[in-house]
Amino acid sequence: MPSDTAPALSDTVYDRLAAWLRAEALPEGSRLPGENALAARFQVSRPVLRQALARLRAEGRLESRKGSGSYIRALAPPALPPIRFGPLGNIPDVRAFLEFRCGLESAMAAEAARRADPAALDRLAAARVALEAATRAGGPSIEADILFHQAVAEASGNRFYQAVMQALVEQTRFGIRLTRELAPMPDAERFATMRREHGRIAEAILRGAAEAARAAMQQHLQNGIRRLFGG
Repeated sequence: MPSDTAPALSDTVYDRLAAWLRAEALPEGSRLPGENALAARFQVSRPVLRQALARLRAEGRLESRKGSGSYIRALAPPALPPIRFGPLGNIPDVRAFLEFRCGLESAMAAEAARRADPAALDRLAAARVALEAATRAGGPSIEADILFHQAVAEASGNRFYQAVMQALVEQTRFGIRLTRELAPMPDAERFATMRREHGRIAEAILRGAAEAARAAMQQHLQNGIRRLFGG
């Protein structure tokens, strides 16, 4: 099974952004430039930049404030060491990975419903809108899908969920691509199903319904396993 050993663009941007922050030596509480300015500085799209920023938030190095932007986090905890899961090398690996996500993200969604603050809920709602727009347009929507699940992790308020989700980006990207290539469901039907499933997750989290969020995420990921492996 093929694997991609080249670093993802978001990883490269993360490294450059982290190096820039070290060089600038910004004090705690400093506000970063806006997303448009940072995307222009690093010559990447805003979705790619957001993945790098999400990783810095997961490490406790940045915080987001509603309507204001990203700030150097005061009293940030020590950065978590990188987690290396390695590429998915075979079909049993893929299935084990999807089953792992099912348990992890179901609990994560429930925590998001219990603990999310208004700013995190706003980002989750925006991620849902972006994913729906990407699927309706019929073009690639893998990055929008990843950003939606990362927004759920961020809404959980638990940096360990955020760190694991960030560490699994490449495996997640590969799993989504494989499911889309091999699942027999027509694209239009699959995208409509995705919109419904992600919509149920977002709606449960937004209304603070922890068990409904858990069930919606579990059903979404189990459906992905069934779409790929049958049964």
